[in-house]
Amino acid sequence: MVRLQPDPFLNELTNMFERTTEKGSVWVTLKHSSDMSKVKRNKMKSAGEKIEFKCLVRATDGKKTIATTVGPKDHQRFQASYATILKARMTALKRRERKDKKKAADADKKPGGSKKSSTKAST
Repeated sequence: MVRLQPDPFLNELTNMFERTTEKGSVWVTLKHSSDMSKVKRNKMKSAGEKIEFKCLVRATDGKKTIATTVGPKDHQRFQASYATILKARMTALKRRERKDKKKAADADKKPGGSKKSSTKAST
């Protein structure tokens, strides 16, 4: 697995999507990470130091695996670029067909139903 900086990671992810346009898939996984061993994190926690967590992003097309870590400072910029890539490359997805509300309401009504009327007798 190759760990890249966020910008080269996004470029390589775009290349992966291009290579798998005709056939294949790209899997992307996200996981929180601190880039430290558990022992070191526990020492920092007991000393009262703040631990900065990062997001580990991995992508694979079955042949090649790439990864990057994104810190809280770069998160917004990375998320915007990542969303742009996903929107541009997910062309095989189909839009969901929705029923028209009026047609659905008419279909739900039971034809020929009669209501019983009740009357009070006054004395």
